[in-house]
Amino acid sequence: MRVFLAGAAGVIGRRLAPLLLRAGHEVIGTTRSAEKTKELEQAGVAPAVLDVFDAPAVTAAMRAAKAQVVIHQLTDLPREFDEALIVASYAKNARIRTEGTRNLIAAAQACGARRFIVQSIAFGYARGGEPHPETDPLDLSDPARAVTIKGAADMEQQVLASGLDAVILRYGFFYGPGTWHEEPTRKPGLHVDAAAQAALLALTRGGGIYNIADEDDGVVTIAKARAELGFDPQ
Repeated sequence: MRVFLAGAAGVIGRRLAPLLLRAGHEVIGTTRSAEKTKELEQAGVAPAVLDVFDAPAVTAAMRAAKAQVVIHQLTDLPREFDEALIVASYAKNARIRTEGTRNLIAAAQACGARRFIVQSIAFGYARGGEPHPETDPLDLSDPARAVTIKGAADMEQQVLASGLDAVILRYGFFYGPGTWHEEPTRKPGLHVDAAAQAALLALTRGGGIYNIADEDDGVVTIAKARAELGFDPQ
């Protein structure tokens, strides 16, 4: 399949692209930086330098890619673990999830893509009622995380209402190469390689919302992902 990977040069994108290529798919990967095109080309990815907020450019790039599946792994978070920078990034990250997702969906619809896979969060549930299944709503009332959770919820609703074959991967807190932490620090944790594997599985399996975490750790349950995606974080 021809896969349009938004965020190919990001933490998950870099782990996911090789999996897609080894599985025999063609990967067209986006980056905001022209400097990263050589890196993508060397990895076997056809680069598309793109600002996700430029709606006509997004549609043109996706048409040129003849995308059959769109995988949305875009975020806008600092590379280093710095609390001040992380807090400052929340609004920009939420804008990617709202406006950026809107542009990607419109482009996918325009070019005839049939499947849309998106990165969401498994740490947005209300406290209490653990372990949370996917049917539990995200907690929009938490003032400390309002920007992040509202952005994720808006993104999810856009994707589910798009008419595309939608798969929402609610990821746990990342750790591993390229992330803020080498080992898990909070629950639900998720190694970046397991996150990439879940996105690969979602290319041809499942539909709807899935919790994606290292294990059933008492915070969320991943039983649905195990059963429908064949996801095994081990």
